[in-house]
Amino acid sequence: MGFAEQRFNVNLSILFTELPLLERPAAAAAAGFTAVELWWPWVDSPTPERAELDALKKAIEDAGVQLTGLNFYAGRLPGPDRGALSVPGEESEKFRANIDVAAGFAASLGCTALNALYGNRVEGVDPAEQDALALENLALAARAADRIGAILLIEALNQPESPLYPLVSAPAAVGVVDRVNEATGLGNARFLMDLYHLSMNGEDLPAVIEQYAAKTGHVQIADNPGRGAPGSGSLPLEDLLDQLKKAGYDGWVGLEYKPGDRPSAEAFDWLPR
Repeated sequence: MGFAEQRFNVNLSILFTELPLLERPAAAAAAGFTAVELWWPWVDSPTPERAELDALKKAIEDAGVQLTGLNFYAGRLPGPDRGALSVPGEESEKFRANIDVAAGFAASLGCTALNALYGNRVEGVDPAEQDALALENLALAARAADRIGAILLIEALNQPESPLYPLVSAPAAVGVVDRVNEATGLGNARFLMDLYHLSMNGEDLPAVIEQYAAKTGHVQIADNPGRGAPGSGSLPLEDLLDQLKKAGYDGWVGLEYKPGDRPSAEAFDWLPR
């Protein structure tokens, strides 16, 4: 099969970041993409002004690309934060304030996947307390996603780069997926399988695919080492994506890699046109 058989979308929070946010959708379209995904673009605000939301919506529509994935508010990302929903106090409140805003924006663009980053462990707070808060907030997010016909994604990150993040393996993230589905009865929580993060954790990627493809709602890739474009490292990404397809995954594959020391538009030479 190979790369030519995959449906790739480009993550505009890691690629094309040399451009202002509102210029990135058109740049992705010019590079040949029909779909894009985003981390929550307003890192300081879970509830941006309507004018800001409308401007981004217009930029996506004018570019003629489909928004296929959006993160809920996750704190300062990129930066020290790895989500807000398990962090007691102000961050949890910000996440809750963001739920309907993010879901509404996604619905306005026909986006059907919302990613909720779990959040770091907090010194002096009982992990069990954080996990209880997380389940509560994830259930709220799952219900909001369900109202717009969307899935809720839960992602494993990697321990070396996110040492305070508790979901640093596929089983850990899938365990949370199962608990959310059990709590809501909706069945719309799914695993976000990021092959870069899982490889950084030293996981057996073919085994992860075999075990969890059926619970996977979205896939993201970058090569390892370096988090660069496919071919810049040593991960057999073509083979892994073929295995995912054979296992029944037919969704989008998000390109969430760093372009390196070149413009993002030049970072797709590995991809068959």
